[in-house]
Amino acid sequence: MTDLTATAARSVSHGMFTIERTYPSVTPRRVFDAFATEAGKDAWFSGPDERWDIVEREFDFRVGGREQLKGKWKTGMVTHFQATYWDIVPGERIVYAYSMHLDDRMISVSLATFEFKPAGAGAGAKLVMTEQGAFLDGYDDSGSRERGSRELIDKLSRYLEG
Repeated sequence: MTDLTATAARSVSHGMFTIERTYPSVTPRRVFDAFATEAGKDAWFSGPDERWDIVEREFDFRVGGREQLKGKWKTGMVTHFQATYWDIVPGERIVYAYSMHLDDRMISVSLATFEFKPAGAGAGAKLVMTEQGAFLDGYDDSGSRERGSRELIDKLSRYLEG
């Protein structure tokens, strides 16, 4: 249980964003597998290689399963992502809720939805990511979550296209 007297001011602010990508040369299942397999996720889901080192990684992809990724920045700061999978429709949809920590401070709780769809008439895939976040106790996100998510989706794109 959290001691509410430990911090003078408690607050929450909310944010939401959507990111879409189209991949003309891969199937929706291929994009889904980049999220659903440990090897696929390892290939793109991490911090910036030159500024961040993985400390701990767990991957249990199933409804009720948990994923976590903890890394240390060259500055010494530690970030910690902890997710629980709530909905998985193979090849079509993933929904998970996750918390983010900076060092020992929880800064946010988010709901992330990923949809994997055919792109147009036949070939290709479309990824739609929607995130709804609650930013806690004065943490001012200033759009950094969306920027970070776009960087991760860019890494995913390079993985899928490579």
